[in-house]
Amino acid sequence: MRFALICRDNPGALQTRLENRAAHLGYIEATGVVEQAGPFLDEAGQMCGSLVILGVGSRAEAEAWAAGDPYAKAGLFSDVTIEEWKRVIGG
Repeated sequence: MRFALICRDNPGALQTRLENRAAHLGYIEATGVVEQAGPFLDEAGQMCGSLVILGVGSRAEAEAWAAGDPYAKAGLFSDVTIEEWKRVIGG
C-alpha cells in the first residue's frame, strides 16, 4: 500500500525545518519505506511543507512513520494529512 503524507509547516518555521533536516533525511534513509519525497515551496522559493510517499503495509504504519519523523517531533507541521494513494503514472 502507498500513502501520501501532505504536511504543511507552521508559519515562520523555516529555521526549525533547517535545524532538523539532517535528522529527517537520516530517518528517511534508515526506515527504508519512503518511495518519493520533497518539500513544497512558497512564492519566494522557500520550503514550507512536505510531500512524502510511503510504501507500507497499513495506515497504522504510515501514521507511526509520520509520528516518528524528526520534523514532526520538532513541531514543524501545522497540519498533516495521510491519504491512501494509488500510483498510476511513474516508476
